[in-house]
Amino acid sequence: MEIERKFTVKKLPDNLSQYPCRVIEQAYLNTDPVVRVRRQDDDYYMTYKGKGLLAREEYNLPLNETAYCHLREKADGNIISKKRYVIPIENPKFTGGVSLSEAAAGTHSKSAPSGGESIDSSGLCVELDVFAPPFAPLVIAEVEFPSETLANAFVPLDWFDQDVTNDPAYHNSNMSRRVF
Repeated sequence: MEIERKFTVKKLPDNLSQYPCRVIEQAYLNTDPVVRVRRQDDDYYMTYKGKGLLAREEYNLPLNETAYCHLREKADGNIISKKRYVIPIENPKFTGGVSLSEAAAGTHSKSAPSGGESIDSSGLCVELDVFAPPFAPLVIAEVEFPSETLANAFVPLDWFDQDVTNDPAYHNSNMSRRVF
């Protein structure tokens, strides 16, 4: 299950070059259901994604380069290229007294303090996608969570702008069908 929130950004972080970066190319064989092929640096995958905006099923299968290239040629619409920077979130904040450990276990402590509790990140990261043309200058920040409770309680970082989690226009599968 993939559980993630998506945000536009106000500006790129100043120290972006210090974070790991992957070059991604992906093409869509189908958009309902979503069937995608992706090259991520020198790794290749086919992905199936179920319906949903905040949470949905996701299955990845490995491919080799030959299979990826063969399937990419069968794709409909735009092939999406982007750079993905992986930025650890230090001391993320959550509303309503939700803690990372409770949310991961599916519990929520009502006695915890509310209003932006700071907790250990335990691996939460921003995946910052900087899109190449024709989608440039689009930049999207995605954060994956272990539970919907935690995702809904997450307080966006200062450099995030609009929450576009529930806007299907920001799903890469829908962007692949966009006409320029």
